[in-house]
Amino acid sequence: MPPSSAAATPRPLTPRRIVRLLDAAYGTVPWRPHGDPIAELVLTLLSQNTSDTNSGRAFIRLLDAFPMWPALLDADVKAIEVAIQPGGLAPTKAPRLQAMLREVWSRAGSFDVSFLREWPLEEARAWLRSLPGVGPKTAACVLLFALGRPALPVDTHVHRVARRLGLVAEKSTAEQAHELLEALVPAALVYPFHIQLIKHGRRTCSARRPSCPSCPLRRGCPAVGEFHPELARR
Repeated sequence: MPPSSAAATPRPLTPRRIVRLLDAAYGTVPWRPHGDPIAELVLTLLSQNTSDTNSGRAFIRLLDAFPMWPALLDADVKAIEVAIQPGGLAPTKAPRLQAMLREVWSRAGSFDVSFLREWPLEEARAWLRSLPGVGPKTAACVLLFALGRPALPVDTHVHRVARRLGLVAEKSTAEQAHELLEALVPAALVYPFHIQLIKHGRRTCSARRPSCPSCPLRRGCPAVGEFHPELARR
């Protein structure tokens, strides 16, 4: 093959290359687990079907009303509902939150679940997934952000960008994408991959009008022609 043809062939967009290109575009992201899995459990539950701003406000109000987690175990569920109202769906989230915390207390005898840091990853994930109201994304958030484990949360941005890049099938569900992406992304890259795909989904690869001309991944993206056919011919 002539050198000119080889030079024109885009390099494959592996997870490692995706992270490298997005690091260059958005800046690197150090992985610093905060070490509070219960706070992460609660915050992630509150973040369901709402914005980060609203869930953050609900979390702060919850802590103001109940400064210690044990206080929530026997609290009036209506009081919890009032506290988390800014996060939306409070009548659903309040009893779910209390049931989740009661189950943690029942199993662990405290709210210290740091032992999950030492367990095999799949066992730690299964323990979290068996709590009331905890799905694959919540479990992965606790493992990644609180405990420093290489579990990959798939939110709407990660799912959309991964499908457009061809990393998972277009018809794959978010739950399927958790398993598929974790098998694909090296453990050391799970955190930056997750964070950078969220940034990319918010800033460039939006749901309706992705900014393909300014996208650092455009040369290897199989979806670019769907939105900008002129770029696919380059």
